[in-house]
Parts: sequence; structure tokens; C-alpha cells
Amino acid sequence: MSTEAIDLDRHPLTHWTAPLGLPDFTAISDDQFAPVFDAALAAHETEIAAIAGNEQEPTIANTLEALELAGEALGRVSAIFWGRAGAHTNPQIQALEREIAPKMSRHFSAIYMNEALFARIDSLYARRDALGLDAETARVLEKTWKRFVKAGAKLGAEDKKRLAAIGERLASLGAQFGQNVLADEAEWALFLDDGDDLAGLPDFLKDAMAEAAESRGQAGRFAVTLSRSIIEPFLTFSARRDLREKAFAAFTSRGENGGETDNGAIVKETLALRAEKAKLLGYTSYAALKLDDTMAKTPEAVMELLVPVWEKAREKAAADKAELERIALAAGSNDKIAAADWRYWQEKLRAEKYAFDEAELKPYLQLDRIIDACFDVANRLFGLTFEEKKGIIAAWHEDVRVFEVKNADGSHRATFLADYFNRPSKRSGAWMSSLESGYRLGDGASPIIYNVMNFAKPPKGQPALLSMDDARTLFHEFGHALHGILTDVTWPSVAGTSVSRDFVELPSQLYEHWLTVPEILEKHALHYRTGAPMPKALLDKMLAARTFNAGFATVEFTSSALVDMAYHAEADAPEDPGAFEAETLRRLAMPDEIVMRHRTPHFLHVFSGDGYSAGYYSYMWSEVLDADAFSVFEETGGVFDPEMAGKLRTFIYSAGGSRDPEELYTAFRGKMPSPEAMMEKRGLI
Repeated sequence: MSTEAIDLDRHPLTHWTAPLGLPDFTAISDDQFAPVFDAALAAHETEIAAIAGNEQEPTIANTLEALELAGEALGRVSAIFWGRAGAHTNPQIQALEREIAPKMSRHFSAIYMNEALFARIDSLYARRDALGLDAETARVLEKTWKRFVKAGAKLGAEDKKRLAAIGERLASLGAQFGQNVLADEAEWALFLDDGDDLAGLPDFLKDAMAEAAESRGQAGRFAVTLSRSIIEPFLTFSARRDLREKAFAAFTSRGENGGETDNGAIVKETLALRAEKAKLLGYTSYAALKLDDTMAKTPEAVMELLVPVWEKAREKAAADKAELERIALAAGSNDKIAAADWRYWQEKLRAEKYAFDEAELKPYLQLDRIIDACFDVANRLFGLTFEEKKGIIAAWHEDVRVFEVKNADGSHRATFLADYFNRPSKRSGAWMSSLESGYRLGDGASPIIYNVMNFAKPPKGQPALLSMDDARTLFHEFGHALHGILTDVTWPSVAGTSVSRDFVELPSQLYEHWLTVPEILEKHALHYRTGAPMPKALLDKMLAARTFNAGFATVEFTSSALVDMAYHAEADAPEDPGAFEAETLRRLAMPDEIVMRHRTPHFLHVFSGDGYSAGYYSYMWSEVLDADAFSVFEETGGVFDPEMAGKLRTFIYSAGGSRDPEELYTAFRGKMPSPEAMMEKRGLI
């Protein structure tokens, strides 16, 4: 199909006609993407040429506003395609992803290196103080100018050419990295039979494993998969050490198995290209480049946060290890505690200390009830209501649920889609994204936001039961969704989650706190068979155990953040990333019994695209903020205090990137926090 034959004003990929402003997914097929991308890219190029070639003096309207509103068709087809690539892919989509990723990089490099276009932006920026701009517009202009400069607008012709080539290659590498991890996850399963193979496993896990086996053509058996919702409880409860070791080895070696899906060469080339990019742009390291427009500002500031936390976490993990060894010895095990054993003995220790285990919580944590809890909190804090459109609107997969979000006065606020269950066509993890951001510029748009999870799908007719970690993940990603749903800005480029990387996790991590508010659990943590609320004794024990195993969890996370920063804080990339990872962990005195939460070969945050490279620390940076922010509610004497909820909405959830994040947080809290509240919340001090 030629690009001339495509009418972007009428095509289902770019002209969305389903209810609530959604695309008509029933009219979309995989073979439509390539020609529509080509047509949308060409249309965007024409729009950019018109802006750059405008002979009138640059104004906010004819340059900045025109630039922000250009490329609507490209934005729409991209939103659908990248959503599909992450949540419901196939070989055709993956092949196109490898083609589209570098093509998009090339396209946007050409825009940011367009001399005539940058001259117009540069003219506006030079005159910014005389233009009478409101604060949001001034910030958008500044961010746009900086984005051009960081994309190479001020470089010479040869350096521009090289920088564009680097960007194109990095896009290809990132796409391949993610596909390799997905392949390793999708292709591996450990099939078990009833009897001794299942020793120690609770019913909820056996049910999930039976469903996983049946979906892989092994009905009547049980499958351990590499989905966290199965692998982590298996490592927690399986009494078979040999099976735990086999599953753990597969989980930690994703992307490192040789052959076509091995990510070793991709990581090496990625790090080398990032270091070269930083030098071309005049930065001492890639970390310095990435952190330039964040709250942390410098790698040194990041390390000032991470190192003290690391030291406390190691001390706590060492004390916990001694306790695990005691428990294991008392149970008759003389084996040295290994990484595949930690979760198993940790659960025995939890049972001893708090007289309950995770399996006791599961019957009270039904997926549908936890979704209701998310919505209930959003209603109490922000007046939002959620109405599910069951069977009315189709999405990219039959499991996807569609909700209309309404304001307190009943008016339409946003559309929310949720894709909760694991499947082989979905990449691992959990995330929030958007089909459409909310903004007022031009004709404006209301938000279309989605969450993707990887919970184990229950057998037909049974409810999905979550672990407490799963429930936190649901609240976390819904916190991101609210950041998009509640956005109240004029300019698209600062809408929703378009904020600095070390601020973006604040709304999500802060929202997690409301999961364990007793009145929320008492209302929504109901037994899936009896409907009885979680017994107060169990609730009290669970709340008392919130900081249990803090050493393990913090070592897992912080080691990943420190390795990420080590890779990117040096001027030159390591020759052997695998050896560099090992040496960094040796220098940090990483406990042998704990493994990084994300080892390099499957560190999707850092190597499948550029999102969290030199930025994985941001979860902890935001945690410093969220621990402090929730304490404000506790200090008021009410976790749903209307005055504080109003400030929370105005300065954290609705403002997007319209103001400096430090300014926003200070407006909400009155001051910036110190890390002590976060470490206390984690149980490290």
C-alpha cells in the first residue's frame, strides 16, 4: 500500500472513532502499521518544514505552539503500536519494531538538528524575558530549547551526522534487547507433576501453575514460569531445593544464555555508544548528560543518597542472614544459604516472628477487590469515579478492561484501560503509559491512560489472588495512572508523567501508602470464599511485618541502582560489561546470598531503551519524597484530609512538568525532605 493511498484523517490507526475517544481496535490489523507509519512520518516532515520555513518573525504561536501540535497522526499510530509491542506482541510486530525504532530515531534527529527550526526556537529563547510569558509557557520554551541542544542542534555538520547515527543504532539495540529478554522468558518453563514436585506449595500457587501449564499445552501438569507472580512465590514456598535452584538459575540468567537471545554484545555496544554520545555533547559522562535536567543534577548527588542506604542495607541483610541460618539449621538443613534459598527461609522466619505467612494473606487479596480499593482511594482523595464498560469497547486483547473516569460533578475526566494478566506475548514487569495525554492547547485532549501488569491468570471461574507485593504493584502503577488522569496543563509536552525521571516515581510510590491504611484493608481485603474481612489479628501482624526483610529488598534494589550508575558515570565504557558488573559488586561487598533485582543481561529499565539509564536510582530518590509526603497526612490526623488532598492534587498529581519539581514539592510540603524518613520507613534505622 502506498503512502498516497492512506487518508490519515480517516484511517483507524489515526482517526479514533470508538466510544470514549478510543481507537477502533476491531478495525486494526498488524499489516496496517508499516504504511501508516510511513504516511504519518511524511505528514510530520511536511508540518516541520512549514514551521521551519515560515518567513514571519518567530512567535510562540507560529513556532512553539505549532511544533507542539504537529505530528498528531504520528503520535496516534505510535501510541497504538508501542502499546502492542509491549503488551501483546508477535513476530510481525517484533520485526516491525526493529525497523520502526531506528526510523523514528532518524526522523526526530532530523527535526532537532534542523538549523532553520532551531534558529526560530533559539530566537524565542533569547527574547524570552521580553515576551511576557506565563510560567508554564516559559518552562516549555526552556525545556524545548534544551532538548534541541541536547539532541545536537549546536554541533557541526559531521558531529550531527555521527550523533544521529548513534541515536539510530541505540534505538535498534534497545528494541533487540527487550525482544531477547521476552524470548527467554516466554520460551522457558519448568513442568512439574503432582506429588513431591509440589511439596510446600500453597493451593493458590498450584492453581496458577496449572493454568500456566494448560496455556502451554501441558494440561494436568504444573508450570513454573519466569513471570514474577509465579517464580517468586515458587522460590518462597517450594520445599524442593533442587527445583528452586533450577528455577532461580533460569530467572537470573535471562538474556545471558548464548545464541541469538544473548544480550552481552548489545550491552557492550550500547554502553560504548552512550559514552561517545556524551562526549560529542560536551559532558564528562553519560550519567552527567542524563542527570543534567533532574532533581539530583549530578552523579555525586546520587551517590550521596545511595551509599549510606547501601551500607545500612548490607548491615541489615547480614543480621537477617544469621537468622536464616539459625532457622535452616533448626529445620535440619546443613546447606549454606544460597541465593535460591533466601526467600524460602525468609518465609519460615516471618512465620516464626509474626505467626503468619504470605499464603495467609492471599485469600483476602482478590484482584477485583484491590482494584476497587485503588478506585476508592482515588474517590476519597480526588472525587473521581470509575465506571467499567464491560463488553462495550474492544481493546488490544480480550483481557483488557475499559473504564470511564468521571469528575466529582459527573463530567468526563479520562479513559482508563487495564491489562492485568501475564501471557507469553507480553513483556515482563508492570507499567503505565498513555494512548493520549491530557492538555488544553489547540483543540485540547482528555487523557487515555493504561496500566499493564503480569499477574498470574487464575483457572476459569476462579478469582485472581494477589500477593502483598502484587497489590503494591497495582497501587504503584495506578498512582502513575492518576498522574496522567489528573493532569491539568496547557502544553502537551509537560502533561502527566512528562517530568524529571527522579520525580516521576513520587505519585506512584506515594499512592502505595494508601494500600495499607487499615480502613482501606478492612473494607476491601475480604476473603474470596466467605466475604469476611481480614481478621484484625492478621491485619495487625501484616502491618507489624511491613519492614520485615528490609535488608534483602534494599540490597536487591540498591545494588542494581549502583551498578547502573557505575556503568554510566565513567567517561569510557567498560570493555567487558559482565566483568565490570562482577567487579563493581565485589567492590561493594555484595552479599553472596543476594542477587541484583535486575542483572545487566535483562535490565530492561536501563537497556531496553533509554528511559532509566543512569536513572534507576530515581525510585529511591522519589521514595525519600514519598515517605516525607505521606507523613504530612499522618501529621494532620487523617490520611484523607481534604485540605492536604487538594494540595496533593494541585502540586503533585495535576501539575505535570509545568513547574520545576523541587518548586512543586516545596509548594506541597513547605520544604524538601532528608533521607532519614525513607530509611526509617524501610526499617533500616
